[in-house]
Amino acid sequence: MLVVKKFGGTSVGNKERIINVAKRCIEDYQKGNDVVVVLSAMGKMTDELIAKAKEINPNPSRREMDMLLTTGEQTSVSLMAMAMDALGVPAVSLNAFQVAMHTTSVYSNARIKRIDTDRIFNELEQRKIVIVTGFQGVDRFDNYTTLGRGGSDTTAVALAAALHADACEIYTDVDGVYTADPRKVPMAKKLSDITYDEMLEMATLGAGVLHNRSVELAKKHGVQLVVRSSLTTEEGTVVKENVRSRGSEISGVAGDDDAARIAILGVDDIPGVAFKIFNILARKNVNVDMILQSVGQGKNKKDISFTVKEEELDIAVKALEDNLSDGSYQDINVSSKIAKVSIIGAGLRNNFGMASRMFEALYKANVNIRMISTSEIRVTVLVNREDMEKAMIAAHEAFKM
Repeated sequence: MLVVKKFGGTSVGNKERIINVAKRCIEDYQKGNDVVVVLSAMGKMTDELIAKAKEINPNPSRREMDMLLTTGEQTSVSLMAMAMDALGVPAVSLNAFQVAMHTTSVYSNARIKRIDTDRIFNELEQRKIVIVTGFQGVDRFDNYTTLGRGGSDTTAVALAAALHADACEIYTDVDGVYTADPRKVPMAKKLSDITYDEMLEMATLGAGVLHNRSVELAKKHGVQLVVRSSLTTEEGTVVKENVRSRGSEISGVAGDDDAARIAILGVDDIPGVAFKIFNILARKNVNVDMILQSVGQGKNKKDISFTVKEEELDIAVKALEDNLSDGSYQDINVSSKIAKVSIIGAGLRNNFGMASRMFEALYKANVNIRMISTSEIRVTVLVNREDMEKAMIAAHEAFKM
């Protein structure tokens, strides 16, 4: 049996936790399993590296940032290999170049294209535990790239798919997937299982348990995931294609305060305008989420509003100002102190009035809705950032999860 285990930064944040993870991996190894371990950087190391970079250069290039940030995971895997060796078990650490983990050249947000598995299988045949850096890859020019925040989850799932692993286990500082972030919604409950589609929506909309690309890959390749705590032995949450029916139509409530809204006012109401705007953003690798088009104030004019990650706000606004011709719009309006709150669940497909119940709950909580977006299994609203937790609690209570 081949098992891929991924451990987050808090799971390897100090000596004691590194030893704890090493022992948990060795337990599987001693059962006769092949074990591949994927690690994030220790604790807050990534944040510390970012801070150090900003001390030197307030606007460092993304290429150099990726070169710097990959050192965090390399520290984790080498220390873990040393810990396993000290416990009498052979282990080897590999970075993305040594694997090799081929990615696109989009620095800070690269995507995995393919993984060479020969080196890993050779090490496994020698009965070693293989420890691989998460979050990073190498592009066709042999430059290091990173996969974005939470990218170690994606590394683990991609490895599980490439290696045809029998299990993929994601260990975090929580013991599974909850109906909402328990730090924000105290009455949140742990789910025993959840579908890929529901988990993908929750991951995309702010639930920090899994990276959204990891869920996409798991669904595409049929990799069943288990999310559990690295600090306890409790059962976790299984992420798979189908689950049994639940008492509530909604599986979870998600909140995301890493959002900013851009409104381009008074653009011409003619074909091709939306394409031009979003093509400008695509060329800058800016990911756009909620989009709303409405009738503008002037004749033959319209307004287009959308959300982006707050860290990409300045890049997006500058790109639009530089590439939209004078007179093609009246103004660009920006709101940064906002958040997205969503209800997610397969039950939205077949039950009427779900959005109305959410809106009623927010009304009773005195939360103002600024934008609305929906999908087949999701309703998302844009609210003021200070109202996010209040809105999450109100929505959670409305659906009695």
